[in-house]
Amino acid sequence: MGCTTIIVGKNASANGATIMARTDDSGHGSFSAKKFEVIPPNDSPSTYRSVLSHVEVPLPAGGLRYTRFPDVDGKKGLWAGAGINSALVSMTATETLTTNERVLAADPLVELQEAVSKPGDPDYKPEIPGGIGEEDMVVLVLPYIHCAREGVTRLGELLETYGTYEMNGVGFADRDEVWWLETVGGHHWLARRLPDDCYAVIANQFSLDYFDFEDAFGEAREYMCSADLREFVTENHLDLGLYELSRERDPEPIPVELEGNPVLGFSVSNSFNPPQTPESAVINPRLAFGSRTDSDHTYNTPRVWALQRFLNPGADWDGPEAYLRPDSDDLPWCARPERKITMEDVKYAESYHYQGLPFDPYARPEQAMTGGADKRGIYRPIGINRTNFDAFLELRPGVPEAACGLNWIAFGAMPFNTAVPFYANVRAVPEYLGGTTTRVTTESHYWENRIIAALVDAHFHQAIAHVERYQQATVAKALAVVAKTDRAVWELLTAGSADSPDSGDSTKASATSEAENVVALVENPKVQALLEAANEEIAAMLKRETDDLLDKVLFEASMNMRCAFSRDDA
Repeated sequence: MGCTTIIVGKNASANGATIMARTDDSGHGSFSAKKFEVIPPNDSPSTYRSVLSHVEVPLPAGGLRYTRFPDVDGKKGLWAGAGINSALVSMTATETLTTNERVLAADPLVELQEAVSKPGDPDYKPEIPGGIGEEDMVVLVLPYIHCAREGVTRLGELLETYGTYEMNGVGFADRDEVWWLETVGGHHWLARRLPDDCYAVIANQFSLDYFDFEDAFGEAREYMCSADLREFVTENHLDLGLYELSRERDPEPIPVELEGNPVLGFSVSNSFNPPQTPESAVINPRLAFGSRTDSDHTYNTPRVWALQRFLNPGADWDGPEAYLRPDSDDLPWCARPERKITMEDVKYAESYHYQGLPFDPYARPEQAMTGGADKRGIYRPIGINRTNFDAFLELRPGVPEAACGLNWIAFGAMPFNTAVPFYANVRAVPEYLGGTTTRVTTESHYWENRIIAALVDAHFHQAIAHVERYQQATVAKALAVVAKTDRAVWELLTAGSADSPDSGDSTKASATSEAENVVALVENPKVQALLEAANEEIAAMLKRETDDLLDKVLFEASMNMRCAFSRDDA
C-alpha cells in the first residue's frame, strides 16, 4: 500500500505530546471501507491465523484493551492499521517500503507457497505458509506491549521467527518515546528512536539514513536491530558508504552551509574517504537496504520534500539550483522543525496536494504552466483519492492517564475530510464511526466522506471554501468537548469518587510494574463512561456538520453541472 507517515517527538509538538499519523492508502484502482472499533482486554484467540499468508502465530495469554481500524469486508484479513492500547502505547502499521535486489537475494521475502496437487499424489507438495505482513502486525503486537521499546522488541522477534512477505515501516510511541522500525528482506530489521525535538516523514521509500551498531549492540538507547544485522551487512557487501557520517547527530532548526550545500537536519561530509571497515559502527541504511529509482523521484521523494518544505520553510527548496529538490535521494530522515507542530499542521500535511505549487492537480492553468509546461499531476500527492483512513495517534502530557490517548480520526480522501479527536480509553465507539458496512449510506461517516470528496473533486474551486470552514468548525468544537471532558475527569479523580479496585489497592500497586499501574489507572469504569459520553457528543456534532457540508457541496455540484440550461441564457 502507498501511505505517508509523520511522527513527531514530544519536544517538537505544541503540547508536548508524542504524535504519529499515517494515511492508509489502498493500491491503485481500489479503496477499502474502514471502521473504528475497540477490542476489550483478554479478547484475543490463543492462535492467530493470517488470511493472506496462512501463517499461524500463538498469542500470549491476556491482552490489553486497544483501538483499531479494520477493513469492513475482511476478505483480505483485518488490516487493523493503527491504535492505542490501555498501557498508553500507540502503533501504526504499516508504511510499505522499497528495497533493492541485493537485499532480496541475501534474505528473500517469506511468501506463501501454495500446495501442489493433492495428498497421495506422486507430485504432492504441502502448502508452506508465508510470513507476517501489514494485515497482521497491529493485532500481533499492540495488545501485548507496555511501552514503545517493547513494541520494537516484540515485532522484531516475530520477524526473526516467522519472516515477512513485504518490506514495511512501523511506528511505536508512548508518552516519552517514538520509535520507527523498518524491515530488511525476509527476516531482518532495524529501528531508531526519533529525537524528542524532531519530526520525520516517511513516504514508501526505505527512509532511515543513519544507524549506530555500537549503540544497538550496547545500551540500545537510540538504536535496535536484529541480532545478526551487522554480519548480514558485511557478508553481503551492503554498506555502500564512501563518506564519513558524524556520530553526533544534532538536527539544526534551519539549514546549515556545508561546502556550499545547505543540508537540513544533519551533518554530512561531502569529501570522499576510503570505504568504512567491516567493523565500522555506523552505516547509512538507506544506501544499504533502500532504493534510488526513477519512480522514487515521482512517487516517494516529492512527498518527503513537500512536507519538510512545509515544516522547515527556511531551507533552499525551490529552483534549479536548490540542493533539496523533489527528486533528492538524500533528504534527511528527521529534522528539527522551525516551530512547534500542531495537530492542525499534521492534518494539513497529511492532506497535502502541493498547494501553491504548479504540481497541484487543482492548480489553475496559469499557475500550472510555470516554466512553460503543465506540471499538474507529475508528482504523487499525499492526499489522494484512495486513502481509506488516517488515525493521528496523540498521547498527551498534563492530563490523567485515563484521558491521555486521543485517536484523531479521518476517513476517506484527506483534502476533503476533517480529523477530530476521540478518546481511546473507551469500551464502545459511536455508531457513526464504528458502524460502517459495505453499504453506501450517509449514516456512515466513512461513506459520507467518500460522497463529499467525489463531489468536491469535480468542482474544487467552487466547493473547497465550504470544506475549509467545515474543517475549522469541527476541530474547534471537538477540542472544546475534549477540554470540558478533561476537566470533568480531573474533578472526578480529585474528588476520589472514581477509584477502581486496582488503583485503590496500595499493596497490589506497590508490587506491580509502572506499566501495570498505568493500565490499572486507565481501566476505570467511571472515567470511561465520561469519555464515552464525550465521544458520542463529538460524533453527534460531526454528523450535523458533515450533513451540512454535504448539503452545501451537493448544491455547488448541482449548479455547476454541464447539462445546465436556462432561458436566461438566450
